[in-house]
Amino acid sequence: MSQTAAIWLVILAAFAAANWPFLSQRLMLVGPLPKGAKPFAVRLLELVVLYLVVGLIAMLLERRAGQNAPQGWEFYAVTATLFITLAFPGFVYRYLVRRRG
Repeated sequence: MSQTAAIWLVILAAFAAANWPFLSQRLMLVGPLPKGAKPFAVRLLELVVLYLVVGLIAMLLERRAGQNAPQGWEFYAVTATLFITLAFPGFVYRYLVRRRG
């Protein structure tokens, strides 16, 4: 896999993972919640877990392409902010779009 393909794979995986918690009523896409509707705190927890999963995928692809570059706290602050920004369409669909009926 080329580096360009790996970068696009990480970007698409991040976009999909950032929106999953807001588009699905299932807990981590595995099973339904016992009480019905998923609370916002659970969605945030899923968002953090999926951020870590996408980061692990990116780190594995980087290791496969060569040596992993050392990262400081600034890198993680920027990638977390980008991940939250990618989650905006799912958040808007779940909480801001009016439903009729």
